[in-house]
Amino acid sequence: MIMSAPATNTPHVSVLLPEVLAASAPVDGAVVVDATFGAGGYSRGYLAAGAARVYGIDRDPTAAEAGRALEAESGGRFRFLQGRFGDMDALLDAAGEPMVDVVAFDFGVSSMQLDQAERGFSFRHDGPLDMRMERAGMSAADFVNTAEEREIADVIWLYGEERASRRVARAITRGRPFETTAALADAVRSALPPRGRDQIDPATRSFQAIRIHVNDELGEILRGLVAAERRLKPGGRLAAVTFHSLEDRLVKRFLTARAGRGANPSRHVAVVADRDRTAPSFAITGTRPIVAGEAETAVNPRARSAKLRVARRTDAAAWDAPADAQGLFREPAR
Repeated sequence: MIMSAPATNTPHVSVLLPEVLAASAPVDGAVVVDATFGAGGYSRGYLAAGAARVYGIDRDPTAAEAGRALEAESGGRFRFLQGRFGDMDALLDAAGEPMVDVVAFDFGVSSMQLDQAERGFSFRHDGPLDMRMERAGMSAADFVNTAEEREIADVIWLYGEERASRRVARAITRGRPFETTAALADAVRSALPPRGRDQIDPATRSFQAIRIHVNDELGEILRGLVAAERRLKPGGRLAAVTFHSLEDRLVKRFLTARAGRGANPSRHVAVVADRDRTAPSFAITGTRPIVAGEAETAVNPRARSAKLRVARRTDAAAWDAPADAQGLFREPAR
């Protein structure tokens, strides 16, 4: 999530904000971690609801300006922490905050990042092929221009759930090097049938996959959930908003395992680490995820795919961390 002004005049709207605040109740006097600060919508909501202290975490350096501004406005109740939410333990240690009452996540890429052509997240606006949330490390151009065809195909299949991943990867390797989002999107489309009426652009899944891979988004989500489990007080609340099936599946399976429901979902997931760590560490709130109502989706179309899952921290010890995220979001490999 980022803060700097979008390329369009459409303001960023925090998805499911009233529902997230309600799921976090009681907020008055609570210590809250807004783990995906972005434009600060959740943080401002928690402050308005009476939170004693709010920590906003964001890996995107462009979020810092909004974070520092809110620090100045909050009278010492808000603090911005630059970094990844997967590093929540170290960030809270440095802030001198051992345990918290609420951790809220709004996963995925923000509408502002998508709208900024220079960030290279979307083919809707032609720009440099970047996609890096931290503006450091491997870019999307680095990946598609240097990776082997098989690796590109695996990434597009795994993170984009694109059935024609091999054809897409072949088109990419034949057409490279790529420098812009439009050029890559054209290459992807050339390998796929033209979209029908009311269908998504054929390049959408591949762009999602490359973005997730470049930023290790699902691995980061898993590390964030594990960190939240360690940092929440007994009775503390976890609120997680997801926007696509991979994110939601990972959150659902993590919480299902930690709540002690059902068998171990995967060999990758350390559900039963030892006899002293089998008590459920979370109690899931509700039987189905919370979704946006018609009024919200009419104003903010991005909310249509949003799902909010909520859980309460028990007094059991935190479990050992799962080995990796893949077993939580993906069925056995093809």
